[in-house]
This record gives sequence, structure tokens and C-alpha cells, in this order.
Amino acid sequence: MYDEHRVLVVDDDEGVRTGVSWALEADGFVVHAMQNGVDALASIESAPPSLVVLDLSLPGIGGLDILRQVRSREEREGRLRVPIIILSGRDGETDRIVGLDLGADDYLVKPFSPGELAARARSLLRRATAYVSTAATFAVNGVGVEIDRDAREVWVDGSLVDLTAKEFDLLDYLESRPRRVCTREELLAAVWTTSSQWKTPATVTEHIYRLRQKIEVEPSRPRWLRTVRAVGYRWEA
Repeated sequence: MYDEHRVLVVDDDEGVRTGVSWALEADGFVVHAMQNGVDALASIESAPPSLVVLDLSLPGIGGLDILRQVRSREEREGRLRVPIIILSGRDGETDRIVGLDLGADDYLVKPFSPGELAARARSLLRRATAYVSTAATFAVNGVGVEIDRDAREVWVDGSLVDLTAKEFDLLDYLESRPRRVCTREELLAAVWTTSSQWKTPATVTEHIYRLRQKIEVEPSRPRWLRTVRAVGYRWEA
């Protein structure tokens, strides 16, 4: 079952919209349907779904324009990529190439089998889940922190944060052990294994201070990197 996945279906044809929604709901997806591009774009930008099924021919804003704007914003703000399946009544190669070049993950020509659409949706969500499994995302009061281990990148409120290698390693170690208190000695042994310099508890204290300046909204009142007095630090998930 895919109850945890919210799929946005966008098509101005009520018959197609209803048929696609029923097929996906029967497969266990939670479906929200819209009939115009303006509302769909606003919904995607404010609350990105797990997957979008997007018709090309829409009133107001066309499917290709929606696709272009969504991908542009994701890249600009460092957002996770939302899988998008394009639906079209046109089977010309040009439309297919343009859609895929703009960032569509799949392309279906009407009429199509509802079962095939559901299968492609499952496949895309499996791939998306595998991709984000190396990333951890947290949010509080509208401010999000994303830690991507594969890319060794940290994003705060949509902006890339410039961390040193040791700062990232220290953050990664703490975040991978949520709410577990790590002593300074443990952190020194784990993060500074190949360094013979600066291996004192003060090294950890200084790096924690720098991390807070970079990722905390209020460094003096940290939300994520908490101090456990006389013991060490923990990541508050």
C-alpha cells in the first residue's frame, strides 16, 4: 500500500481526471485532483506532493510551463525533486523530447492503461525513495534542515551551507544518532581519527559553536545541536 504517498493529478478532462484518480486510489495512493494549471502550480510550490501526474493541455498555465517552473524552483532553492509523469493526447516525438528535456520523469500518451500508469507511479516512487534515503530532512517553525550524505551537503531553509569537511563529519555523526548523547571524547575518536592535531575536548566545543552559527536560527538557543551539561552533545531530531 502507498497510503503515505500523496499524488497530485492535474487534467482538465473530468473523465480522465476521475479515471486516473480511481486507478491510483485502487492501488492504495492518496490522490488529490485539480483541473487547471494555476491551482496545480500553487499547490506544488506550497506543499510538494510525492508524485505529480500532469496533463500537457491545461487552461491558464500549460503542463510544460508548470514543469519548467517546478524544476527551476527546485534547482534554485535546493528542493528535493518531485517525480512528474506527463500525460498527453499528442504522440509526436517532439513533445515527448521537450517534456523529458524539461525534467519529466515519464511520459504517457492517451489513451493509456490505468494499470500501466499505476505501475509507473510505483516505479518512480521506489526510485525516489531510494534516492532520498541518503538524505535526512528536519523542520521546525517553517525552517528546514536537509543533510545529504552522498553529496556531503547541508541545506538550511533552502540555502546551501558552507561547511568544512570536519564540520560535516561531526554533524553527520551526531545526526545519525538522534537523541543519543555523545561525549566529546567519543566525537574526537570518531571524527578526528586521522588527525594528530587539536585532539582536545576544546576542538569539539569550537566545531559545535561553528556549526550552530551556520545551521541554527538562534545559535545561542540551539534547536538541533543540544548541549548536555558536563557530558557532551546530542542531535535533537
